[in-house]
Amino acid sequence: MSKKSRGLNAGKKLQKRRVVSKWMDKWFVKKHKGFAAKSDPLEGAAQASAIVLQKVQVEAKQPNSAMRKCVRVQLIKNSKQITAFLPGDGANKLVDEHDEVVVERIGGVMGRAKGDLPGVRWQVIKVNDQALAALLGGKIEKARK
Repeated sequence: MSKKSRGLNAGKKLQKRRVVSKWMDKWFVKKHKGFAAKSDPLEGAAQASAIVLQKVQVEAKQPNSAMRKCVRVQLIKNSKQITAFLPGDGANKLVDEHDEVVVERIGGVMGRAKGDLPGVRWQVIKVNDQALAALLGGKIEKARK
């Protein structure tokens, strides 16, 4: 590998070297070619509203053997379907089919699925404009739609 240029007028060559080196970093390339935005069903948004299509149970990865409660939802903004996790004990009972929910990213490592849920990258935070955490805590009751 060649050494860096040194000297009084080496700035131009160092700048050029920096530009070339940036494109060898996979995170820089992903960001600047827009791969994440193209494949993201939320299209870069932090949250999105969706309609519940069905309740599903996702089997946890090894070594766990639980059936995690999830919902299959269709996003309102672009009609894409995703699977969203229902956090909390008993959240499955509070969500019905055709309810309107708000989903957000779970925030796993590097945008991947979190924990033992294969392929599940989103979670439900609101049901019919009411916070799921408040419903689980018994602070409010579920509204009828």
